[in-house]
Amino acid sequence: MTNKKPLQIKVKYFTDIEPIEKISKGDWIDLRAAEDVELKAGESRMIPLGVGMKLPNGYEANPVPRSSTFKNFGIIQTNHFGVIDNSYSGDDDQWHFPAYAIRDTRIYKNDRICQFRIQEVMPEVELVTVDRLDDVSRGGFGSTGVN
Repeated sequence: MTNKKPLQIKVKYFTDIEPIEKISKGDWIDLRAAEDVELKAGESRMIPLGVGMKLPNGYEANPVPRSSTFKNFGIIQTNHFGVIDNSYSGDDDQWHFPAYAIRDTRIYKNDRICQFRIQEVMPEVELVTVDRLDDVSRGGFGSTGVN
């Protein structure tokens, strides 16, 4: 068994929100609204999360809603899967959650509205144009059936 040193994420707080932490249950880190937000159905808003981060070299962050975000607040993430690359790490680069309200809602400062994890960035790739791929096709989009 090897003792790997944990990756370090530098966190800057833009406001006096509850500090973020990696909890033992689950692999994602919760993020909180940095201010009270009121949205009417059909409105969208970039909700400030009160933090900025410097990720380890070679990593990016992927923020997404928590499993209870829609149930509790009636909001969805407008880009459905966020990507924050490591260059977004300056002193003014606060993270935000792009929300769209399905119903009238109120979010309070320190409500946990999303979560993130880090992953390694895509390695260098080369795109090659070809006339054919594999000889066997699966049958098109949705070809594995309904059930």
